[in-house]
Amino acid sequence: MERQGERDLEILTAIEEGTPLTQRALAQRLGVALGLANLYLKRLARKGCIKIVEFPKKPAARKRLSYLLTPRGMAEKTRLTYEHMRYSLDLYRRARQTLRESLRRLPESGAKRIVLHGTGEAAELAYLTLKELGLEPLAVFADQADGPFLGLPVRGLAELGAEEFDVVIIASFERPEPALADLARRGVAPERILTLREPLPAAIVRRSPA
Repeated sequence: MERQGERDLEILTAIEEGTPLTQRALAQRLGVALGLANLYLKRLARKGCIKIVEFPKKPAARKRLSYLLTPRGMAEKTRLTYEHMRYSLDLYRRARQTLRESLRRLPESGAKRIVLHGTGEAAELAYLTLKELGLEPLAVFADQADGPFLGLPVRGLAELGAEEFDVVIIASFERPEPALADLARRGVAPERILTLREPLPAAIVRRSPA
C-alpha cells in the first residue's frame, strides 16, 4: 500500500471518529508538518471525500474549521481499509517466509545467539518463527528500553554489543534501510543481520549468515 494511501486512510479514520480535530492534532497524529497536514486535507476535499466547514466566529476570533466525511469519503475509507488489510496480510506472509528461509540456514553457520531489534507485531512474528524452529532470542533491543517484551527485558540500542550475538533480526515491517545504517554505525557486520523486508539495492546487506 502506498504511503499516500496510508495517510488518506489515517485522516479519514480520524475524521470518522467524530472527536474535534484540529490541523495541528492531525499533523501530530500523522507525524508530519502542519502545512503538509493542511495540504492533505485540501486534497481530500478536492476529491470530494471530506467537507470543510467553517464555524461561525466572533469578530477578531481565530477561524475554526470542522471536517466531515462525505458519502464518497466513506466509500474511499472502506476501499482503503480493505487494501490495507490485504497489503498487511501479504506483507505478513512474505516476512514470515523470508525469516523461515533465513533461519533454517543458521544451524549450518553455527549461529545460535540471536537477538531482536525492535518490538511490536513484527517482533512477535519473529519471536514465534524462532520458537517454531527451536530457537530462543537472547535479548530484545529498541530505541528506548521500555519494560519487558514477551518475557524478555527490552534494552536500549546503546547497549547492543557485537560480542553478545551471532545474528540480529531487524524486526520491523517498515523499510529496513534506516536500521541497517544505524547498525552499520554501531559496527555490526552486514552478514550478521537479518531483515523481514528485502532491502533496497543501495543498502548492501546479506539476509542470512554465510
